[in-house]
Amino acid sequence: MKRPFVNIEEPIERVVGRRTKTSDPLSISSSRRADAIAWREAFGGIRVRRGVYRFRTHEDADEWLWKAIARPTT
Repeated sequence: MKRPFVNIEEPIERVVGRRTKTSDPLSISSSRRADAIAWREAFGGIRVRRGVYRFRTHEDADEWLWKAIARPTT
């Protein structure tokens, strides 16, 4: 079996991708949870009930969502 010929002295012509530094998982500045809490507080703690919902059209889904958001909190 022949070994592939690799010229070590030849410079690399292209860079396909670059590694990025992973973000700190405990950082508050890049936290999605902190963003979610801020959005919830900005809208008065409104939450849409969990579950799987099926709608005939996107318009029906949008109408249901707006009613769920606008309903009074108890």
